[in-house]
Amino acid sequence: MKLIAKAFRKLSAVFMMAALIISSCAVLASPALAADHLVKMGSDGGLLVFQPATITIAKGDTVTWENNKMAPHNVVFDANNVPGGKAVADKLTHSQLTFAPGESYSSTFEDAGDYTYFCAPHRGAGMVGKIVVE
Repeated sequence: MKLIAKAFRKLSAVFMMAALIISSCAVLASPALAADHLVKMGSDGGLLVFQPATITIAKGDTVTWENNKMAPHNVVFDANNVPGGKAVADKLTHSQLTFAPGESYSSTFEDAGDYTYFCAPHRGAGMVGKIVVE
């Protein structure tokens, strides 16, 4: 009986060490959590700008554009200034106009590079933005 108890203690210690090693590997291997970044469409003072105009994010992060003031707004990516060209620009673009404060849309960025976008109704007024994905 003592022999069985001794063997059981040794086996349980081995299993505990294995569980500890496996759980440590799982924690260390888990990817970093992606972040969500907010860009206001229109400044608090009513200017026709994206705030912030330029943001730097990590691959896998999401950008949410929220209508702030001076509607209507949208987010159109320039196919000539997006990694991946027209296909990526079309995927990221939100051409539908927002009218009410708080309306929003989001896009997630998977590839590194610089992404230039604008608000179609206010591009001539200088409402342009840039996302730098590292």
